Amino acid sequence: MQTVWTVKGGRVVGPAPFIVAGILNVTPDSFFDGGKHDSTRSAVEAGLSMHGQGADIIDVGGESTRPGAQYVPAGREKDRVLPVVRELLEARPELVISIDTYKAEVAREALDAGVAVVNDISGYSFDNALRDVVVQYKPGYVLMHTPAPPGTMQESPAYSDVVGELLDYFEKKMNQLVRSGLPEDRIVIDPGIGFGKNLEHNLAILRHIERFVVLGRPVYMGLSNKSLWGDLLGLAKNERSRATQVATALLAARGVGIHRVHEVQATRQTLAIVQAMS
Repeated sequence: MQTVWTVKGGRVVGPAPFIVAGILNVTPDSFFDGGKHDSTRSAVEAGLSMHGQGADIIDVGGESTRPGAQYVPAGREKDRVLPVVRELLEARPELVISIDTYKAEVAREALDAGVAVVNDISGYSFDNALRDVVVQYKPGYVLMHTPAPPGTMQESPAYSDVVGELLDYFEKKMNQLVRSGLPEDRIVIDPGIGFGKNLEHNLAILRHIERFVVLGRPVYMGLSNKSLWGDLLGLAKNERSRATQVATALLAARGVGIHRVHEVQATRQTLAIVQAMS
């Protein structure tokens, strides 16, 4: 099965068996690599390195969305990400860059700077103006699920049927976007592992991932080094790479086409094995 995703300007990512998005956090407090790229220069070097390792997309974020994270004003977020975006594109104009934001103001300026994808954890529920921006620019759009902002999302999350409720959410949101004018081929769906979900919720989603695949849009999966591996296996954050790769392989074999990861080279090797054995 080939994965195809149309992004801003009608540019097509793929067709390819799998698409890899490399995570580039320009933040002091992200759960895995906060503070690692504390300057524009180090962030740009990291982005170019991921591209060289096989990342199809570089996903740039200026606000941590880990559980309990504090809100970052749009001005500060733009100060973090826009210089990185501009320098990456100056160095490699062919790059497909994604902006990880839920703020309309940040998304608009990033799109004006050359970003091709908006990765929105909120499904435009934190800033309804973001839907207007997405419809206007028609970028690639990651439609993710989270029930509440990062600061409160892990306060007693509860679902009667987590998979069924997420499927209803995606159908509703996709219909709204398409009716508003965003072409369906711009949309991919992310069930939001770890966002307002406990271990059992996360595992239920992963066990039944095929139900998301049949929605007809590529599934975008972000489980790289996340806390579910600590909850399930007792692993510290720097010990979760193997669990991430095993889960990535299993999900890729079951139809997940887009993988958002910290370790691009290792993921490319994992996906090459899956492809060779399929």
